[in-house]
Amino acid sequence: MTDRQNPIFVLDSGLGGLTVARALLNRLPGERIVYFGDTARLPYGSKTAATVTSFIRQIIHYGSQFRPKRVVIACNTASALALPAMRSAFAPLPITGVIDAGARAAAAAAGPNPHATIGVIATEATVKSEAYLIALRRRRRLARIIMQPTPLLVPLIEEGRSLEDPLVELALRQYIQPMLDRKINVLLLGCTHYPLLAPLIRRLVGPSVTVIDSAEQCAEDVAARLADSGTEALNSAAEPQERLEAMVTDDPVRFQKLAPRFLGFDVGMPEWVEPDVLYRNDEAVSLRLSI
Repeated sequence: MTDRQNPIFVLDSGLGGLTVARALLNRLPGERIVYFGDTARLPYGSKTAATVTSFIRQIIHYGSQFRPKRVVIACNTASALALPAMRSAFAPLPITGVIDAGARAAAAAAGPNPHATIGVIATEATVKSEAYLIALRRRRRLARIIMQPTPLLVPLIEEGRSLEDPLVELALRQYIQPMLDRKINVLLLGCTHYPLLAPLIRRLVGPSVTVIDSAEQCAEDVAARLADSGTEALNSAAEPQERLEAMVTDDPVRFQKLAPRFLGFDVGMPEWVEPDVLYRNDEAVSLRLSI
């Protein structure tokens, strides 16, 4: 039986999933978060489904040592490409993605018009997977859905560029204006990096377009699932930074420097986990399973 005090294991290709970690820490003040950023192998958005699935499997194998009560794949690309396979491979461990929660919120925000127009900005891999398209169609069959790959945004964010950087605004205008020309009613931020750009995005789209943050929606979904399963931790007086443990596969100094932009508070130096450790651990687990 799962101990209420076991941590939630949150993983991402880099720093973007910290927006989910922050939402979880704020929404669930009793929970501890173990965060894993695969910074040596990002970005995931331009990689194949097989490669991303392999990376996520390795990370979850590694994270199993923490005996997590739930795993959160805080990456839209990985949720789109690897979630079903991971749920099967690691059953009965509960594994949550970010796509269904975001799609559900976007469908609701579109209002009563069955022909509302919903825009989604995401990585190329997420768009190609059609995961959001399928999830939205399941809820709004007649809605017009516009999928827009936005490959420049994650690198710009990971570089630490600010909202005032003209390159950031130029890239956003390039991606968003064609969607505005098609009169979108809702814009879904289909990547956990994008909440950092939300103030600028809201200014560019104007008040008539509802912007949906998939990170916040994921946290709400996790909170509901923990409550339903009776595994939500009791409230804690600890500060958010005291309830977060982080590890990365490359450049922990850079992570420590940039993480406050995503979290809203300073963090300690994350643990460095060499990718070779992930490969060796995955091979060892696979060998045991085959015997």
